[in-house]
Amino acid sequence: MDFKDAVYENEKVTLKGVKNFNIKQVFECGQCFRWEKSDRGYIGVAFGKVIELEEKDEDIIIHNTNEEDFKNIWIKYFDLERDYSKIKEELAQDEILKKSVDYGYGIRILNQDPFEILISFIISARNSILVISKTIKKISEMWGKPVEYNGNTYYTFPTLESLKDATEDEIRSTGASFRSKYIFDTVQKLYKCSLGIEGFEEYDLNRIKSLSDDDCHTEMQKFAGVGAKVSDCVILFSMEKYSAFPVDVWVKRAMGHFYGMPDVSLPKIRMAAREKFGRLSGFAQQYLFYYARENHIKI
Repeated sequence: MDFKDAVYENEKVTLKGVKNFNIKQVFECGQCFRWEKSDRGYIGVAFGKVIELEEKDEDIIIHNTNEEDFKNIWIKYFDLERDYSKIKEELAQDEILKKSVDYGYGIRILNQDPFEILISFIISARNSILVISKTIKKISEMWGKPVEYNGNTYYTFPTLESLKDATEDEIRSTGASFRSKYIFDTVQKLYKCSLGIEGFEEYDLNRIKSLSDDDCHTEMQKFAGVGAKVSDCVILFSMEKYSAFPVDVWVKRAMGHFYGMPDVSLPKIRMAAREKFGRLSGFAQQYLFYYARENHIKI
């Protein structure tokens, strides 16, 4: 694990001697939308819980949690059983990529809920992070459950059961715009699949997650509003498919800036990157994305 010890106290867990974990980099590298800056660090909602992360010297403190939730939820969520030093060492053998790896030294890929991430990245298409976050927050307020923390009310992301009766117009009222029809269609397909209705078996997210990286990438695109980039985001950030390589404008700029890749289609960039970075493509993507966006890289 990338920490020496976990100390359990009242309503908090302190990770001692943490390596490869910078909370700003983790929450601002494009993989999640439910974390906000706080006085102590970042507050987020995941798996029906509200927690707050604080960095203190070489320690990370997770507030509003306990030993049981830490072991059952947060170790997996923060990918704490993975040795990121080995990943970084392997990727840094590429002298060009090393600059991005060193810059985003504390990035970790979160293991998020597939349903939430599927809906979230459908919303992300041709959208800004600010609007994406606002829309997801509104959806959560309308169909999620309230959770109190430090005098404030937060909302869990809705379950499939709670979202199944939402109309397309209601979804549109959250700011989802043209994506509303995709969200509505996706929810209906998932719900019919959950009921075991014939003809909807292919929309089982657990089945899709069990497939190979390439098959998983293809199957996700059967959902309305899910193209190659959104599919890669979903399978990388919630299905542990680490050869996925989502290509957006920042990654395209990074590949052009660092590797001299010509201005070609996003699928061609994706294919070239996966050939270059192999099974660690998803980690490489996160380092490149964060470096490019933080430094306003242009081709």
